[in-house]
Amino acid sequence: MTPEAFGKVAVMLGGYSAEREVSLKSGMAVLKALVARGIDAHAFDPAAHDLHELIDEGYERVFIALHGRGGEDGSMQGALDVLEMPYTGSGVLGCALAMDKVRCKQIWHALELPTAPWRVVRAAELDSVNSEELIAELGGRVIVKPAREGSSIGMSIADTGQHLESALKHAVQFDEHVLVEKWIEGKEYTVALLDNNALPVIRLETPHEFYDFEAKYQANDTLYHCPSGLNEQDETYLKTLAEEAFKAIDAKGWGRIDVMRAKEGNWYLLEANTVPGMTEKSLVPMAAKASGIDFGELVQRILAQTLEQ
Repeated sequence: MTPEAFGKVAVMLGGYSAEREVSLKSGMAVLKALVARGIDAHAFDPAAHDLHELIDEGYERVFIALHGRGGEDGSMQGALDVLEMPYTGSGVLGCALAMDKVRCKQIWHALELPTAPWRVVRAAELDSVNSEELIAELGGRVIVKPAREGSSIGMSIADTGQHLESALKHAVQFDEHVLVEKWIEGKEYTVALLDNNALPVIRLETPHEFYDFEAKYQANDTLYHCPSGLNEQDETYLKTLAEEAFKAIDAKGWGRIDVMRAKEGNWYLLEANTVPGMTEKSLVPMAAKASGIDFGELVQRILAQTLEQ
């Protein structure tokens, strides 16, 4: 495949979400790699440019490197569909379901895919929540997540009613729907997908209470194990589970599924990512490298998915 086959490419980065700075880093890394491979790629920040400029300036396809709302939730995908502009990754439905942790878990649960017990708290119901009862119902310790944020933004752990009240008040600043999920004590894994197929599993290890924003993007003490340390049977099972979870929400092309394994050995799906990070600390490039795929080849293969649209 020659670079000319792609025509003029917009690398969409930045945007308006709380993950703007991470998106800028991801997008610039993608842009640099595409240009190095001779592809006519250019940065395009929808916070600074009207989408009609994609048509006016002769772009033929878009590499979406937007994280969070406005880029990973289906809204940008819908706008590009209207413009009949091919783009990387999942479509409107897959992005919207992956971004909404509550709907995503409901689908996995309905399909009998393993996911931790949870409850939903709405901002309007905050004053009526019995925090002590909710904590007890979910095992005495929970993690609280805004339903539609990424990069662990707005997340916190609670193990008392008072802690839960504070965590809920913090989370509703980011979303009116909040997921309260049973805390799983165990090891965290992530499975990257490329062309809908699972790449080698990565095990995450951090001294933080959980893999939070700082552990993801700022800390130097987060460890990434690839090979993951799983035996062949467990690795195969986890990769198959990730592929099923990805397909279940109509996600396509490339992405990432995050998973916990409890101490007793049970697996629990955490969440799906349809536009994962592509920074120097990111997990998809790490898994691809373990498969012998360098960063340049990775971004070109992701972009090549647009040729099929």
